[in-house]
Amino acid sequence: MISFIKINKNLVIYFLIFLIFISIFGFKFLLNFIGNILLLLFLVPLLIFLISLISLNSLKSKVNICDQCGNISLGINNSCINCGADLGNINSKNFENLKKPGEATIEIKAEEIK
Repeated sequence: MISFIKINKNLVIYFLIFLIFISIFGFKFLLNFIGNILLLLFLVPLLIFLISLISLNSLKSKVNICDQCGNISLGINNSCINCGADLGNINSKNFENLKKPGEATIEIKAEEIK
């Protein structure tokens, strides 16, 4: 019996703490405490997921797309870095009017060389 107590000393200590805890606070408090811990284990990942969605939405609102060349930039600049067009009045959610760079036409004047 003495060797069993020496081997499982931590188990005996935890059991004594459990008995003292139950006698002072009651069994209902222990069940509520365990239920709240389990609730936190489920709600904390949900809270992290919601915070990441809000931050992603905030980042998407700061993105500007140039109507002239299709360059994507954050809301720091007032003009396009690639072509110099004014980005002040561009709505970043309007993707229907976006000209794709591959579909843009470049006009070149041909000169005859003699």
